Amino acid sequence: MLKRMIQNASESLGAAALLWRDSLKYGFRRPSEFGAVVAQMDEIGVQSLVMVVLFSFFVGMVLAVQVAYSEANFAGRAMIGIGVALAITREFGPLLTALLVGGRVTAGITSVIGSMAVTEQIDAIRLMGASPAKKLVFPRVTAAVIMFPLLTIVADVVGILGGLVVSLADIHMTYDTYLSQVDRAVDLGDFLHGMFKAGFFGFFISLIGCYYGLRVTGGAEGVGRSVTKAVVASSISVIVSDYALTKLLVIL
Repeated sequence: MLKRMIQNASESLGAAALLWRDSLKYGFRRPSEFGAVVAQMDEIGVQSLVMVVLFSFFVGMVLAVQVAYSEANFAGRAMIGIGVALAITREFGPLLTALLVGGRVTAGITSVIGSMAVTEQIDAIRLMGASPAKKLVFPRVTAAVIMFPLLTIVADVVGILGGLVVSLADIHMTYDTYLSQVDRAVDLGDFLHGMFKAGFFGFFISLIGCYYGLRVTGGAEGVGRSVTKAVVASSISVIVSDYALTKLLVIL
């Protein structure tokens, strides 16, 4: 059983890598896919913005409460800005954004491409002499790699503002004190690390959605099964790659 699982995982990784190779091979050829990339940026990024803002704001508030009351009363309250800013920018911003938006993006990509597969639209693309990797994969992966870091920046800023609200309303810390703590604890490198990780998360999430969408068989039921597999696989890839990237960035 274990041997079969490892073999299936290896085959899937190889097939996904070949799919990405084909998207790079054909994606930059004319005609340009710029319009499709912009449309996917709207679908992946802009349409997820409200979700990211709400989620990040309340995560920042929760982190602020945890920092304020989990330590000794005075110490926790004195370091609330530092704790929230570091946790959001280094880990929670990119990771939770990837998990939250990734589920929506993966399910959307898999269902759309899977529906095209079962209705033979992808076969029609091939008959017209075009590449499905160019038309379907390249725009989605490119848009995800661009938009996930931008969404992470939004999540970082809004999460820190959520911590500020708790600091002002509950802890009674002054506005200047909180911002001075954030400024002292976080530098540009922390934001760049989060954006770097988010770019990889977006790549894995979108490529997995495209891969499972193209492999759909069996009509509507097949689409549902593939969506479930894709969401699970993308979540696992985010968690595993988060550890690897965090380890790499710590070493560097």
